[in-house]
Amino acid sequence: MATSSCVWVFDVFPSFSGEDVRRTFLSHLLLALDRKLITCFKDSEIQRSQSIGLELVHAIRGSRIAIVVFSKIYASSSWCLNELLEIVKCKEEKGQMVIPIFYALDPSHVRKQTGDFGKAFEMICESKTDELQIQWRRALTDVANIHGYHSENWYNEAHLIEEIANDVLGKLNNVTPSMEFLDFVGIEDHLAKMSLLLCLESEQVRMVGLWGPSGIGKTTIARALFIRISRHFQSSVFIDRAFVSKTMEIFRGANPDDYNMKLHLQENFLSEILNKKDIKVHHLGAVGERLKHKKVLIVLDDLDDQIVLDALVGGTQWFGCGSRILVITKDKHLLRAHGIDRIYKVGPPSHKLALEMFCQYAFRQNSPREGFAELASEVTKGAGNLPLALNVFGLYLRGRDIEDWLDMLPRLRKGPYGKIEKALRVSYDGLGSKEDKAIFCHIACLFNGMEANDIKLLLADSDLEVNIGLKNLIDNSLIHERGSTVHIHCLVQEMGKEIIRTQSNKPREREFLVDSKDIGDVFNDTSGAKKVLGLSLSLAEFDKLHIDKRAFKRMRNLRFLRIYEDSLDLHNQVRLHLPGGLSYFPPKLKLLCWDGYPMRSLPASFRAEHLNVLRMRNSKLEKLWEGVESSAYPEDRVELPSSLRNLNELYMQTCSELVALSAGINLESLYRLDLGGCSRFWGFPYISKNVSFLILNQTAIKEVPWWIENFSRLICLEMRECKRLRYISPKISKLKLLEKVDFSNCEALTSASWLDGPSAVATGGNNIYTKLPVLNFINCFKLDQEALVQQSVFKYLILPGREVPLYFTNRATGSTLAICLLQRSLSQQFFGFRVCIAVDTHEANSFTPRWICCHVTRKDGSSFDSTDCHLAIDLPRQMDNHLVIFDCCFPLNKDIDALAELNYDRVDIEITFTTDSLCKIKGCGVRLSEICSYLDNGLSNVCEADESKHGEEYGDSIAEIRRSRKRVRIMEKSI
Repeated sequence: MATSSCVWVFDVFPSFSGEDVRRTFLSHLLLALDRKLITCFKDSEIQRSQSIGLELVHAIRGSRIAIVVFSKIYASSSWCLNELLEIVKCKEEKGQMVIPIFYALDPSHVRKQTGDFGKAFEMICESKTDELQIQWRRALTDVANIHGYHSENWYNEAHLIEEIANDVLGKLNNVTPSMEFLDFVGIEDHLAKMSLLLCLESEQVRMVGLWGPSGIGKTTIARALFIRISRHFQSSVFIDRAFVSKTMEIFRGANPDDYNMKLHLQENFLSEILNKKDIKVHHLGAVGERLKHKKVLIVLDDLDDQIVLDALVGGTQWFGCGSRILVITKDKHLLRAHGIDRIYKVGPPSHKLALEMFCQYAFRQNSPREGFAELASEVTKGAGNLPLALNVFGLYLRGRDIEDWLDMLPRLRKGPYGKIEKALRVSYDGLGSKEDKAIFCHIACLFNGMEANDIKLLLADSDLEVNIGLKNLIDNSLIHERGSTVHIHCLVQEMGKEIIRTQSNKPREREFLVDSKDIGDVFNDTSGAKKVLGLSLSLAEFDKLHIDKRAFKRMRNLRFLRIYEDSLDLHNQVRLHLPGGLSYFPPKLKLLCWDGYPMRSLPASFRAEHLNVLRMRNSKLEKLWEGVESSAYPEDRVELPSSLRNLNELYMQTCSELVALSAGINLESLYRLDLGGCSRFWGFPYISKNVSFLILNQTAIKEVPWWIENFSRLICLEMRECKRLRYISPKISKLKLLEKVDFSNCEALTSASWLDGPSAVATGGNNIYTKLPVLNFINCFKLDQEALVQQSVFKYLILPGREVPLYFTNRATGSTLAICLLQRSLSQQFFGFRVCIAVDTHEANSFTPRWICCHVTRKDGSSFDSTDCHLAIDLPRQMDNHLVIFDCCFPLNKDIDALAELNYDRVDIEITFTTDSLCKIKGCGVRLSEICSYLDNGLSNVCEADESKHGEEYGDSIAEIRRSRKRVRIMEKSI
């Protein structure tokens, strides 16, 4: 129900000599303790004198642990020595724990008052009484005899500080009842992140949200946090769902906004936090009146009611300085509506941590028992790393032998049950509208892993208000977005499928079919299936499946058909039997995805007027439809019906029989065409002027023709491993929206020119690049590179090559070179140059983004600020002997003006290039650019590359890059 605790003022009292450790060792130690939510007394606002005041005495006595940092001049301060006396007194009388740290000091010098430490002590004792000297000596000897930390024994001060912080945390845990959470793997990481939001040292009142899906561990984190920090507050209370439910039950039939109900809530709430019975509240301002001068900790767990939140913690002005209110919920909108913008999102643990968590429950240890490693990993994956499922599955399997595990695995693979399903169902039942529930079921059964824009497109005519519906599902933690793609947790997805199964005992009367047995029965059932809107079938789920010729005629309202294989190695297609072929597809189909489609064409009667997405990977299609052949082209060209006016996406990957697409048809809505792996496809497709993504990898296309210029909306063109490709028309340079061009491994390519393209646009005397695409020509060894290197405009260019070309007039082996700038060059606003780097890379995963950083400084390190820029570049694995070419631009700041006053004829500049350890820089080159003002486009592309995916991996280097970028922005703004 609700939990209260006694008051402790501080966890740690640090005693130290500020002159030699405050800004160094101590500052790092205090930061490490803060990150672990350990509260330390800070003396920054207290005036020091010869004797310690009452405030310091209270601080020492109110601290569980005293950390004494002995340094060389500690004993020269009577203030420090008097603190030590009080610490020893508290140790003897109250059992206070003491941790001595000997910083750059021999412990024996403290113990015996010898060496430099002893000399400083003798000097301070000269004017003191004999009695006080004896007390100080006894205190120094007493504390120095306690086992502590000697900094000279640690080669790394950071490790020393981390060890001390962990020691303090362990001691605090031993004196608090929080041992029950130590088995929750990863709890300390969660608490450390929460500490940044809570900022306990601040005197402001803070409301913080803890948000995440059911079963993710929110309550466990909150409980551990409450126990860890509640002693620092005058009053604290943990309000759980049972507390609210009991109060609300009395007013079950009342208006949701009933005034008396809110009064009753406040009465019970104040009774708990003030530990008083029968508190009466006569108006809704009572909470603020009673608590506005109290430092309180309030945790509201599993809250989903805005009225309850407003009634209990209406505003920060209700509570005293330093108060903290933590609201735990599955609904992010609840937090936003209350004005809570400090929100910690709890995500699932990594597989490694999840496996440890599962092993704690199943084996009561952090690793699997012998012989169980593979099974434990499989169960962990089946649980989707969800802590609640890991707990339920672990306890379910605990104490059982391997044979029992093997027998029970099929049951676990079927998804959530019992406690898990009940917890997951809460978020679904709490959705505010039937439209949101319908969108959720569509995603769970059909659209998991699909782009959000595609989902909106497929449901555009459904009256489901998809835009706001997706936001609501995200806020309620039922789905999440990864980039532009919508994903759903495997157990939540299975829960959604179970909701659909409960619609009817007869599969043909459900909205969606997702089970292979049910689908097989409906395919061969002569009864109608008019209620079925969607069908999703994995080819891996059955051995044989017979489909009646008229099967889809009985599903006239079918809108979404998805028969798929998780991999493109479709050996399962022999299991699919259509003895009479297929004569019919429902006319309302909007999504048609059929991997390994076994027929040579789609039914001739299918007009596809509503079709938005057509995906036929690895099919036997030779034509999309039977129909009239065009005499202007070979007989095996595909004819597309004009009724396909709504088709937005066409995927025909690895269709080995597909040769070409008909000309003369403009599908105005088509924006994505993927023919990757169609090895016989030879004609460059021209079926939509509005296409944005054109994927033609591993095709037999020989040239990119002149009419590529008509694809004015093209953003991405991929033609990797097109072995016959020889020529790319220079007209491609007219595509202003083009961002990525990939012709890697097109070994026959000899001509690719952007010479006719706009290289620059004059603006106010400064040249500003208007287009910066990514050009990838990896392993294109026959390509004439000179024009590309010298005249193209690009974000970056990758070419085969062992050595930096002569075009780059400044060259060097390795990653650093020096150049000189004439003084007149310093009169420009920007220092710009083109870079060429010769690289090798070896990496298990292909096309992993790499960081390439450029650092510029004056050779003697003076006068010219060090600065750098960086670029995220996709480099494939085992890319030997290739060149990466890109442009760099740095603002010339006011410090350069000082160089001119020194009458230098030239300035020596050193440029250093760095990248991650998996990419080796063999050589580099630079050519100074005549165009030195990129401003908006150039500077933003070079100096503003997205580091969000790499910040954790590269840590300090990325932090430094951010600082340099900030300097660049400031200088740019001043210009």
